Amino acid sequence: MISILGAGSWGLALSLILLEKGNEVTVWCHDEKEKEEILLYRENKRCLPNIKLPLELKFTTSMEQAIKGAEIVIFAVPSMAIRAVAKQVKNFISKEAIIINVSKGIEKETNYLLSEVINEELPNRLAVLSGPSHAEEVARQIPTTVVATSLSIQVAKEIQELFMTNYFRVYTSTDLIGVEIGGALKNVIALAIGVIDGVGYGDNTKAAVMTRGMAEICRLGIAMGGKAETFAGLTGMGDLIVTCTSKHSRNRRCGELIGQGYSIKDAIKKVNMVVEGITTAYGAYALMKKYNVEMPILEAIYDGLENDNFSSDVIEKLMNREKKMENV
Repeated sequence: MISILGAGSWGLALSLILLEKGNEVTVWCHDEKEKEEILLYRENKRCLPNIKLPLELKFTTSMEQAIKGAEIVIFAVPSMAIRAVAKQVKNFISKEAIIINVSKGIEKETNYLLSEVINEELPNRLAVLSGPSHAEEVARQIPTTVVATSLSIQVAKEIQELFMTNYFRVYTSTDLIGVEIGGALKNVIALAIGVIDGVGYGDNTKAAVMTRGMAEICRLGIAMGGKAETFAGLTGMGDLIVTCTSKHSRNRRCGELIGQGYSIKDAIKKVNMVVEGITTAYGAYALMKKYNVEMPILEAIYDGLENDNFSSDVIEKLMNREKKMENV
């Protein structure tokens, strides 16, 4: 049995793959209202509209019901809820169960990567599934490629086998730090790309921020122990491209609204979904300071969030930095 913690777009999209492959799947909902609406309409109208959920897919608000007997437990909740959910899981999870984290972000209070948060609370074998993969497309079986990552290559291969289909291709990796840093920080850069769209700059500006933003992500990731080649792959550049350019990207959309003059609070409210890039920016800024890494784009985003003010002056400051050679 497989348990998916979180009935948002990504958790539900993955549940469809797992059901198709013949698995018994139970989805844990965080409240009764969410569960009842899903059962009534057989879809999550807010997070994954127009995708019908099969009757075989079970839903519960009981963590005990969701977890007991599960061989695989998938964390698909917002980054800010990871620790609280892990604490609840602790009472019911089997020691043999494999945990798969599919959320992306950095814990604000500790600046931990999400795998570090889970490892601190639970002793289980752990994997991360990440890559350029909007749930809206995966649920419609649009060809997608991702990476299953674990410190154990055997666990990574088990996850690869679990999810692999003719439209959902899974690669393996053991670079947990690199994969998580790429997945988390691309949301911050996507926020900046949205601001650029909102302010009215063009494709040249976006290409510059995406490319130099990737260089910053790579610098931090390597400083933390990640591998350089990871950032050129699916969980690095691939995830950055899809999040910065897609109509589905909530982080890019939130940034666009901010660039158009909305306050951060109002922009988040209008997007009406979790915007991980904002919380992640604070954690990334702290890690930048800790590892003494040069990240001017991240600094500009952090300053904009702190002051609730993004304007064309931000780009001007970046453009007028000291002259230097291009390098990562």
